[in-house]
Amino acid sequence: MKAIQGYYLINPEDLHWRPSNLMKIPTADYLERTGSENIGARLWRLPPKSASTLHKHIRAEEFYFVLEGTGRMRVGNDALTVQKYGGVLVGPSQLRQVFNDTDAEVLWLIVGAPEELEFLQGSKSKMDLSLVYPVDPKQLPDELANVKWPRNS
Repeated sequence: MKAIQGYYLINPEDLHWRPSNLMKIPTADYLERTGSENIGARLWRLPPKSASTLHKHIRAEEFYFVLEGTGRMRVGNDALTVQKYGGVLVGPSQLRQVFNDTDAEVLWLIVGAPEELEFLQGSKSKMDLSLVYPVDPKQLPDELANVKWPRNS
């Protein structure tokens, strides 16, 4: 992996918010236009009673940091509560999922390294998705047992 040359300033108005592929959570990729092959960073804005995918990584460690609200996540069999400005570092082989079982929106910053280039849009590799999604990625945690998410499915 090559390092970037110089620096990139990313202003809030430069962010492109879009719904995530499987769970339709609003997300903005901080580093998509930088060309970084070493690190990934995204904002995830979890609406009330929602969840991201249940997944793990092959090589990447991820740092989950709560910017607004009270974060909830599961790592393996553990359900964690993460206060505003709190964080959790998760190793690659651990199943993880951020979720929101509250009535208020929660904003997460999730930073991961090394970037798993196989998953970048336009990648030519044929990735075995069972390595990242060994179980149903849309599976909701017990805390959202009576919720249908994503709502439009």
